[in-house]
Amino acid sequence: MGCSMRRSGWGHDRTEGRREARTRMSRRHRPPTAPDRHLMAHLRNTVWGPAEFVGLPPWWLTAKGLLAGCLAAAAITGSALAGAWYGLPVLADGEGGLVCAAGVTLYLWALRAGRALVGTVAVLAVCLALLAPHAAVDLVLAARGRVAPTLVTSVEGAPETASGKRRYLCSVSRRDGVPLEVRVWRGCGRSTRPGDALAVVYDSEGRVPPQGVASGAARSGSLPELGGLAAALVAGCLVAVVRSYRLSPSTGTAGPP
Repeated sequence: MGCSMRRSGWGHDRTEGRREARTRMSRRHRPPTAPDRHLMAHLRNTVWGPAEFVGLPPWWLTAKGLLAGCLAAAAITGSALAGAWYGLPVLADGEGGLVCAAGVTLYLWALRAGRALVGTVAVLAVCLALLAPHAAVDLVLAARGRVAPTLVTSVEGAPETASGKRRYLCSVSRRDGVPLEVRVWRGCGRSTRPGDALAVVYDSEGRVPPQGVASGAARSGSLPELGGLAAALVAGCLVAVVRSYRLSPSTGTAGPP
């Protein structure tokens, strides 16, 4: 009798356990309710943009995104180049590029593009605005630079770069003994000593600071990095504008502006 009661209780426990397991599984695989679906759709639209189109985006929307990205990249790099070429400190130092970066960010915000994409474009635009002045100096020196020999007067170690390479800064003077106001790092290394000759490229119009010339190195400078950032900015603007497309009359228009 006692054995049968124990077996009956054990069977009852197994039945209850299976029932609870089925209940948990049904809750786990239960489809989301309407409020949950609405919340997830709202978060997706806010973070990444609604992209309310079927198939490929309209051609005019793609053209609009490409135009926005190309104009932003051209404005940022063009302002830095104009500042370096004509000797305008406000543009040459990158302030004009930062203003352009803020402008393209506000434009995407006004379109109600995805916040994650707006943030990505803002970071890319700021990085491009900070790199453009250095690339502009390289372009100016490549276009109208003149190479002249100088003499090293002192060598100092500089902090390591982001890639872990050690740099050295050389103070140099012209052949007539007049020292240059800037120190150069290109062509200046650990083996450089005071009295050594060092080639320096300078602007014939004196609007950008001179730079050292590394032996056997091309004078491309930061141009490859500038091109990569500009291409990434154009792509980011394209995706942000395309995904900002809305069909709902209350949130946007369904046709080209």
